[in-house]
Amino acid sequence: MPQISVDYSDGVLLDPAEFVRNLHSRVAKLIDSPVDDCKTVFRRAEEFFVGLGGPRAATVYLEIKILSGRSPEVKKRLAEEVLTLLERSARPGPGVRAHLAVNVVEMDRDFYRKTSL
Repeated sequence: MPQISVDYSDGVLLDPAEFVRNLHSRVAKLIDSPVDDCKTVFRRAEEFFVGLGGPRAATVYLEIKILSGRSPEVKKRLAEEVLTLLERSARPGPGVRAHLAVNVVEMDRDFYRKTSL
């Protein structure tokens, strides 16, 4: 069920296929969910500004949406471990400083619905 989105700027080198293999297995284990329920979308942004902008700054913002009901400790560990994975996987381009962030967001279990076609 985890819905994951990764927004990253041009100044960051990231291999989505390799990253997602590690990401999905780690997320599934941490929240006790099947790996096949993990879904991730990558959005590369041509225009992304950090501070006052400029070509030497880049960013990756990763958001994980999970169903409500998990403990604060689980959510904190999830954010920390995914940030560590991101630090190992994302590389700033030459002369670029990258800012990385992970946010865990709860979706209300009573109102989330899904289906397969």
